[in-house]
Amino acid sequence: MSDEKTSKPVEPKKSTPEKIQTTKAVIEDPLEEIVEAQEETSIVKSEVISDEVETVKEDTVKSNDNLDADVLVADASEDEDEVASSDDDEHEEDVEEKGQKDYHSLSPKELISELQQLLKSMPVKELKHDVEEIRTEFNSKFQDKLTHKKEEFLAGGGNIIDFHYSTPDKKEFNSLYFDYKEKRNAYYKTLKNDLQANFNKRNELIEELKGLLNAEENINTTYKHFKEIQEKWHQAGAIPRDKYNTVWNTYHHHVENFYDFLHLNREFRDLDFKHNLEQKLKLIVRAEELAQEQNINKAFRELQMLHKMWKEEIGPVAKEYRDSVWDKFSEATKIIHDKRFESLKELEAAFEDNYKIKKDLISQIQTVVTSVKPSHQGWQNAIKKVQELRDIYFETGKVPRTKKKEVWNEFKEITRAFNHEKNSFYKNQKKEQYTNLEKKQELIHIADENKDSDDFDVVTPLMKKIQNDWRTIGHVPRKDSDKIWKKFKGACNHYFDRLHAQKDEANKEDLVHYETKKTMLDGLSSFELTGDHKVDIAAIKTKINDWKGIGRVPHSKRNIEQEFNKALDGLFGKLDLGKKETELIKFENKLSSMVSQEDDRKLQNEQFYISKKIEESKNEIRQLENNLGFFKHVDEKNPMVKDVHTNIARHKEQLDVWKSKLSKIRAARK
Repeated sequence: MSDEKTSKPVEPKKSTPEKIQTTKAVIEDPLEEIVEAQEETSIVKSEVISDEVETVKEDTVKSNDNLDADVLVADASEDEDEVASSDDDEHEEDVEEKGQKDYHSLSPKELISELQQLLKSMPVKELKHDVEEIRTEFNSKFQDKLTHKKEEFLAGGGNIIDFHYSTPDKKEFNSLYFDYKEKRNAYYKTLKNDLQANFNKRNELIEELKGLLNAEENINTTYKHFKEIQEKWHQAGAIPRDKYNTVWNTYHHHVENFYDFLHLNREFRDLDFKHNLEQKLKLIVRAEELAQEQNINKAFRELQMLHKMWKEEIGPVAKEYRDSVWDKFSEATKIIHDKRFESLKELEAAFEDNYKIKKDLISQIQTVVTSVKPSHQGWQNAIKKVQELRDIYFETGKVPRTKKKEVWNEFKEITRAFNHEKNSFYKNQKKEQYTNLEKKQELIHIADENKDSDDFDVVTPLMKKIQNDWRTIGHVPRKDSDKIWKKFKGACNHYFDRLHAQKDEANKEDLVHYETKKTMLDGLSSFELTGDHKVDIAAIKTKINDWKGIGRVPHSKRNIEQEFNKALDGLFGKLDLGKKETELIKFENKLSSMVSQEDDRKLQNEQFYISKKIEESKNEIRQLENNLGFFKHVDEKNPMVKDVHTNIARHKEQLDVWKSKLSKIRAARK
C-alpha cells in the first residue's frame, strides 16, 4: 500500500448512519485503517472544525467496533434460535480442526456416555452441533431396533395398535436431551435479559452525558466526567439489534454537543493534545519492537490491539505532530503487514498441499468402500484401513479457508457411507445368523430324536451327516452359540458313546481272533517244507484256510494280515511254482481278508482296478501285434522281432492272471 497521504473534503460536523457503516467496513483490515487514518489527518481549512471532526470520528470508530459485537448477539431479543445459530456458526469452524467424532460407530450406551460428558465439560452454547449429531445417531439406532421388534411382534400375531416398545437407554437419553434443552433455553433467556439490561444502562449514560452541559463545575472536572462516561459506554456490552441505531445516533449527537462545549476552552484542549501525543509515541515504540518479533501471528494480533488503542482510546494530537506520528506508526505497521503477507502466502501454499492430500485420502476411503470383500474378515480389514486414513486426515493440517467446508463435507459423507455399508453388512449378517440358528436347532431336534436308537446301521450315517451339516451352516448369534453347541454335542456324544460301547463288546471277540492269528503267524516261521510240491502246496493252502477261518481282528491290528502275506511270500519263494499259480493263491488270501472285513467298497475298488489292468494288457498286446506288421519281411530270428514276441507272450500270461482274479472277485461279491 502506498504511504502517500490522500486529501479529502472536510466532513460535515454531524455523522450519519451511512458514515458509521463505512467506518465499520474500514476497521476490518488494518491496512485500510491506515488509509482512513491518513485521510483523517489531511490538512483542512479550519483548525477548529478539524479537531472536532477527528475527535467525533474516532469516537464513531470506537463505538462502531462495539457494533460488531452487538450484531453477533442482538438477535436474542427477537429469536432465540437465530442467536443459537450465530453461536453455532462460530463453533462450526473448530469442528474440522479437531476432527468430528465418529458417532455413527458408537453403540447407544456409548452415545449416552458421550452426551453426559459433553454436558459436563463444555459450555451449552457450543454443544448444538455435537448434541444433534448424537441425537440423530441414537434415534437412528433406536428406530432400527424398534422396526425389528415391531416385525417380531406382528409375525407373532400381535395387533399393531397394541405394539409399544421402549428401553432404559431410550429413557435415559431423552432425560439427558431434556436437560440439554433446559440449559440451552436458560442460557439464551439470560442472554436476552443481559441485552435488555445493557440497553437500559446505555440510556442512563446518555442521560448522564446530556447533563454535563448544564453541570456547575470547572471544565477539568466536567472533562473527567465525560471520559468516565465514555469508558462506561465502551464497557456497557451488547444491546438488542433493533435498538442499536436509535441508541447510537442519540449518544453520538450528545457527544458532538459536548465537543462543541469543550472547544470553548482551548488551553484545556492543548493539554489533552500533549497527553495524547505521549501515549501515541509509546504505541509507535511498541509497534517498532513488534516488527522484530519472530512470531508473526503474535505480532499481528498485538498490532491490531495497538491500532484499536490508537483510534479508540487515545484522542487527537496537535496538528503539527499529526502527520509525523502517523507516518512512524504506519511505517512500523507496514513492516509487520508485509511479513504477515509473505507468511500467509507460504501458509496458503502449504494449505493447498494439505487440501490435495485430504482429497486423496477421501478418494482412498472411497476405494475401500467400493472394494471391500463381503465377509467378516474383509470388513475388519476395511475398518482398520479406514481408521488409518482417518488418523492421517486429521494429522494433515489446515486447508484453504475457501475449501474447508467442501473437503470436510466430502470427508463426512464418505465416512458415513462407509459406516452405513458396514452396518448394513453386519445387520444382514445378524439376520443370516438367526436363520442359521433355526437350522442348527432343527439338527439338534434330529439328534435328540435318534440318540437312543439301536438301529446303528441306519442311524450312524444320519448322525455323521448332521454333524457335517452343522459345520457347513455358519455362525449363529454369539449369545446362543455355546448353548446350542452344548445341546448338539451332548446328543451326538450320547449316541456315539452307545455305538462305541456296542463295538467294544464286539471287539472283545476280535481281540481273541488277533491273538490266535498272532500265534499262527509265529508258527509259520518254523514251518518246514518237505520238498514235495503237491504236499507243500496243500499244507500252505491248509494254513491259509485256517487263517481265514479264525475271523477278523480289531481295526487297529489289521497290519497282521500284511505280515501273514509276507510270510506266505517267503514260503512261495521256496517252492518251484508257476508265477500264475503263485499269484492266484496269494490273491485268494488277500480276497479272503477283504471279504472278512465286510467292506464292499474295497471289493468294488479292487474289481475296478483289475478290470482296468485287463484293458491295459489287451491294449498293450494289440499294440505289440500291430508293431509286428512292420517286421513281416524281417527274419523271425531277428533280436527285435524275438523281443516283441516275448513281450506279447508275457502280457498274455499276465492277462490270464488278471482274468482269473476278476472271476474270483466277482464270485466273492455275489
